[in-house]
Amino acid sequence: MHTLEQLRSGALAGTRRLDLACDLTELPAEIFALADTLEVLNLSGNRLRHLPHQLSRLYKLQVLFASDNEFEVLPEVLGDCPALQMVGFKANRIADVPAAALPRALRWLTLTDNAIGHLPAELGQRPALQKLMLAGNQLQALPDSLQGAQQLELLRISANRLRVVPEWLTSLPRLAWLALAGNAMGWTFAHAPALPEVPWAAITLGPLLGEGASGHIHRVQAAGWPQALALKLFKGEVTSDGLPEDELAACLAAGEHPSLITPVARLTDHPEQAQGLLMPLIPPGHVNLAGPPSLQTCTRDVYTPGFSLPAPLALGIARDVADAVAHLHQRGVMHGDLYAHNILIDPSHGQAQLGDLGAATRLPGHAPELRHRLLALEVRAMGCFLEELAVHTSAPASQALHAVAQNCLLPMPSDRPDMATVAAQCQSLADGLAA
Repeated sequence: MHTLEQLRSGALAGTRRLDLACDLTELPAEIFALADTLEVLNLSGNRLRHLPHQLSRLYKLQVLFASDNEFEVLPEVLGDCPALQMVGFKANRIADVPAAALPRALRWLTLTDNAIGHLPAELGQRPALQKLMLAGNQLQALPDSLQGAQQLELLRISANRLRVVPEWLTSLPRLAWLALAGNAMGWTFAHAPALPEVPWAAITLGPLLGEGASGHIHRVQAAGWPQALALKLFKGEVTSDGLPEDELAACLAAGEHPSLITPVARLTDHPEQAQGLLMPLIPPGHVNLAGPPSLQTCTRDVYTPGFSLPAPLALGIARDVADAVAHLHQRGVMHGDLYAHNILIDPSHGQAQLGDLGAATRLPGHAPELRHRLLALEVRAMGCFLEELAVHTSAPASQALHAVAQNCLLPMPSDRPDMATVAAQCQSLADGLAA
């Protein structure tokens, strides 16, 4: 994090990224001295309500973060910034999104946790749009113009007031990661079996293992459980994926599968009424297959340079993940975030486990056609994942994975195979290599 003193002294001359969180109520004029180099401007965590009309002087600015401020209107000056591709205004008070505020080069827009009830039709006229984060607003409908967003790959519209899934949504050729739980669609679901309950008083809290968008994960010991567990303690607020209660419901509906990280018990009686799930503790040696997308990759995970997988391991991972996703689909759950960064692998034994159901959506049993169309979108996400595995392994396994992926990536979602078919194909590939 930078300071105002550094900015005003000229110590930041030539910087490409500026991070300022110092209770700002207006943009410091000294920022414009960075116009020839500044590409990323992070103003999150201030008290800003407006941006100056001179912002377009930052002609190289590609990324602007302004989360956790006091904006009520998305600033129209954003639309005047010639190179601006990524706009993030999470957790403000935004109720109005003017068409003029949308940059022509817009690729990634995050407006999570605001008060937006309407979006301009011009949003569908941004040809580069790939990623659209709108969870936690008051939207009753999406603009029909979004059917023109042919590059849109990731859409988060959980925790809004949507009443129907627009028919065009399930025809978008590149949409692969969708979250739409917590809307007013009147869906009914099969009853999920209850989990055992563990009271907070029976928990011995251990070290923090990690933190995600929706909660903190601790190692714990629970009275009555012989082995240590992992406790996911939900933050209780809207995340980029949606609401904690929807994640919890999806976890319960998902049930158990050897390649899924799903809960074994539910936390009760937390002193601050926080919700929590107890999970099996992942054994030592497991690692995330990749890192999450970067500002540059937008919708694609980041693998370490030189990363490669032996063919048996790559095919085993494909088999395990495809089987886990097929299990979810059979249970009426769309994962919504099927990415390598949500997959843990054991490099020594080859087992893969899929976790993080924060973006998951339970789909209605009474609308099988809609359910099929929505799940076809996630088949494309599986295709993207198989392509990544193909890139990082050797022939002939890479060609075999690529062939399965191609069917998953067909531009017409209705032409794609279902996940049970994909899982059978991946099983066949793994068995063939073993033979």
